[in-house]
Parts: sequence; C-alpha cells; structure tokens
Amino acid sequence: MTLKIISLNAWGGRVHEPLMRYLRDESPDVLCLQEVTRTPSASAEWLVYRDGAFELPQRASLYEDVKWVLPGHESAFAPMARGTLFEGEREVASEFGLGTFVRSTFPILGQHNGFVHGAFSADGWGPHPRARNAHGVRIFRYETGSALTIVQLHGLRDLEGKGDTPARREQAHALVALIEKVRERGEPLVVCGDLNLLPDSETFSILGEIGLVDLVTTRGFIDTRTSWYPKEGRYADYLLVTPEVNVARFEVVAEPEVSDHRALLLEIA
Repeated sequence: MTLKIISLNAWGGRVHEPLMRYLRDESPDVLCLQEVTRTPSASAEWLVYRDGAFELPQRASLYEDVKWVLPGHESAFAPMARGTLFEGEREVASEFGLGTFVRSTFPILGQHNGFVHGAFSADGWGPHPRARNAHGVRIFRYETGSALTIVQLHGLRDLEGKGDTPARREQAHALVALIEKVRERGEPLVVCGDLNLLPDSETFSILGEIGLVDLVTTRGFIDTRTSWYPKEGRYADYLLVTPEVNVARFEVVAEPEVSDHRALLLEIA
C-alpha cells in the first residue's frame, strides 16, 4: 500500500469548488497546503484581499473548508501573519499561513513549526519580503514499520524576482535547522511547497547537503503553474526527497486546475 502526499499552494481558495472536489476525490494521506486562510470573525464565506488597486477574492476560512472535506484527518494551522481582508467595506482580521492534514491512521510522532524568514506579524501583513514559516510532521507507517518526516513551506516572495538573495540563503539554512528538529537521522524525508525559487537556486545545493533531491526538475517537469497564472516564469513549486524515500509515483498535476499553482502528487511505496 502506498502513502499519498499532495502539496499545493491553494491561492486562498480562489478556485474553491474544483479544489474541494479534488481534495475529496484524491483524499491524500498527507496534505500540505500553502496560502491558507482562517478568519474566525467573518460572517461571509468570501472576503477580498486588497493591495492598492489589486484585489483577490479569498475564502474566509479555507482551513475550516478543508477540514470539512477531510474529516478523517488530524490538522494543524500555522499562520505567518494576521492582516486585513475586506467583507464589503468592513475590515476583518484574517490569519494566513500553512495547513497540514494527516490521515488519523498515521500517528504523529513529532512536529515542529517555526519561522524561516522574519517573524509572526499580528497587526498587518508587513513589508515585502514578508515573513515565512515551515511546518514539519514525523509520522509512523504501520505497514512498513517505519517513520517518515514531511516538511512544507511557502518560500519568501521578493518583489525583485525569484533569484538568489542573502535572505533566501538564510531561509535555506533555517529550513535545514528546522528539519533537524523533527526528523530522526537516516529516516525518509520529504520537503515540499511553493518555494518561490528558480530551478538553479543555491537553495537546492544547501538542501542537497542533507540528501534532498528535487523531483520536479530532475523528472523533466517545466511548468508548475496553471492557466490562472498568465505571467512568464513557470517554476514555483518543488518536492524534494532523500534516497530513503521509495517513490512509486510522482506527478505535477495539470488537471484539474484548482489554483494558479499545480498540485504536486507523490506516492511512496
């Protein structure tokens, strides 16, 4: 029996109904979502993010929506910041971050959440490049009698682009330090998420020092974005594994389109 992992930047639930159908139908054992909203004070299902003239619809509480379609999963929400969304013209404080969902038949032996860039902002989204965190879980697989660590992050976004910067170098080293707090040495490791990096980034060399290899670029995939994303630069999302991971299947999912990012699907034997 394989273990199924899906990583996806959910875009705040913008493509909501197809996303909910996809997650229900795929029912991954572990789901790693980036750009997840949670707004306990909202009375509407939809809110709006505004940045100058730019506006983007957001589900008020995507985290709760996903919990509803995956009722057999344990879940954790790790916010990066709390900022303003709009319910009409009413300002609503909304949290934004990572959501991790683990099927309850896989016991969680350990987990760690921490910031790899900046720190939590409770009173606004903050200036660019905004804070970023990572969340790792170490689970046990009864069918193999072994543990597995899965770490997700949403890499920092720089308005100048996705090239290497000192901040991205520091982020990579902080990520390695976080991984070492949850993973037992020598056990299988998966790292995934919207890294906001180019394929030749030095981050991959830093992660390679602990044995991680990216499956997106090494398996010939050249596009992790959907038709919802009209810009150039089609790399954003990556999934890395150590040699201990027995990859049965890996796919950069082209259909259905459930975000402006494609889902990354990994099955481990």
